[in-house]
Amino acid sequence: MAERQPAAGEPRTRLSGGPGRLILTLYGVFAVGATSRAVYQLSTQFDEAPLAYLLSALAAVVYVFITVALARGGETARRLALVCITAELVGVLAIGTWTEVQPSEFPDQTVWSDYGRGYLFLPVILPVIGLWWLRRRPAERDSAKPSPE
Repeated sequence: MAERQPAAGEPRTRLSGGPGRLILTLYGVFAVGATSRAVYQLSTQFDEAPLAYLLSALAAVVYVFITVALARGGETARRLALVCITAELVGVLAIGTWTEVQPSEFPDQTVWSDYGRGYLFLPVILPVIGLWWLRRRPAERDSAKPSPE
């Protein structure tokens, strides 16, 4: 996917290389994985664990928003990513705790069950890294903007 070039003077988030690219890739994988899992579960097994499957669908929506915001770049998208990643972290912690305290409410796993145990705890680790990265790398002015002649 080609990175959108910001307009002249528009701040951008540097996710095009190194750790930023890895963060974007992981969110993309989670967006596709959580979405496909939720669609399958909601369409074929909804009666078995409706709460778990609806929460998985919510996680999928959050991952899609984060992925799009990170890929898009720019200050508005960066702010959206910060909000969504914060919501993701709150969701992982809340649902992770809920599944530990009341496991009977969850006859099947969600993406965020047990703090993402089924996904090597990446659902709880990734938002911490994502928030750290976005805060560490605040929006920067596009260094490639043309200089006045």
